[in-house]
Amino acid sequence: MSRPAADIDVRPITEDEFADWHRALNTGFLREPVVAQEQLDARRLKFVPGRLLGAFDGGRCVSTFRSFAQEVTPVGGAAVPADAISNVTVSPTHRRRGLLTRMMSQDLAAAKDRGDVVATLIAAEYPIYGRYGFGPATWMTEWTVDVLRTGLDPRWSGPEDGGRIDLVEAEDVRKLGPELHQRVRRVQAGAVSRGELWWRENTGAVRMFAGDWTEPFYAVYRSASGEVEGMVSYESDNNWQGKLPNNTADVNWLLASTPAAERALWHYLCSIDWITKVKSGWRSPDDLLPFFLPDPRAAKVTTHADWLWVRILDVVRALEARTYEGAGTLVLEVVDRHGLAGGRYRLEASPEGASCTPTTEDAELVLDVAELSTLWLGDERATRLVALGRAEEARAGAARVADALLHTSGRPWCPDIF
Repeated sequence: MSRPAADIDVRPITEDEFADWHRALNTGFLREPVVAQEQLDARRLKFVPGRLLGAFDGGRCVSTFRSFAQEVTPVGGAAVPADAISNVTVSPTHRRRGLLTRMMSQDLAAAKDRGDVVATLIAAEYPIYGRYGFGPATWMTEWTVDVLRTGLDPRWSGPEDGGRIDLVEAEDVRKLGPELHQRVRRVQAGAVSRGELWWRENTGAVRMFAGDWTEPFYAVYRSASGEVEGMVSYESDNNWQGKLPNNTADVNWLLASTPAAERALWHYLCSIDWITKVKSGWRSPDDLLPFFLPDPRAAKVTTHADWLWVRILDVVRALEARTYEGAGTLVLEVVDRHGLAGGRYRLEASPEGASCTPTTEDAELVLDVAELSTLWLGDERATRLVALGRAEEARAGAARVADALLHTSGRPWCPDIF
């Protein structure tokens, strides 16, 4: 007979319990339950005391949850502290017992106490996280480029702007990449921080999964002045049909701090001998990629989906941290069934700055914290949420005011998965 849910212990794990916790993690993700000691030791690098939760039934871990410190870039380029959530699983034998709710509640309460402004995650399944106050704040699009249809000159031999592209090694990426990424994320709403371990893991210095690592190619774009303005990591298959090459370049990630660097790297990828297709990886839905090509139809959308989910924990700090393209005042009624960020707030914003204060004034726009979280990075429109029944105008026209304040001309984008 199943043990009552109340008898299942939900708590932070100890380092000695990491192997059992990891077995439960793999079970939940339908991966081979037991991994080699070498990979387990590598994954211990992500162990932070108190930030890995487990649910234990009779001494066996049956549910997992991990969070870690992160910074998120809101509109305008400031960085706010975030509680990044990952590795969420419940074993198939223990579903529908409220284990995720208990772990999420513990983690979000701790994040609130730490002073984190938001929590973030990448949702494997769409319906799960809205009930905890998360909303999809960025989306991603992946294109597959038919190189032979692009209209690019197959004799392309390099950038025409005085810059150059060089192939480099993983060690060079670990040296040059962090500074480039910092420049990119300071201006990209929705971008998140990358620690040293990210660069080690994504260049093969640390291998979390046995047999899954393929050494990629790395290319760097340097401007005419010699500054690193772009970098790409990509792999290629080896697909020949008869005596004709039909190979695909699969982009792991591409960073560029200028449009010139971005254009040069995409043209480079489309110019590699034997490459007939380029898979773009996770890009912003308004990425310039298709329009870097003489024939944009050569880039076909193969994936379009929600990406970074945000959960506001501190409404005042979240709304004051971002910038605003317009000016105006709006009174928000934020509903939070978990009691972390609810209340009524008066937002006064302009291009010069913003203030957000608790108020007793009549609300003009009423919405759940999940919907405010969806609006925070500027991608969604309040008028759409009202039309969908996900927000309510207490004063006619309030949603249009919200759009004028919160919506942005450029779309937010998170280049990372975590």
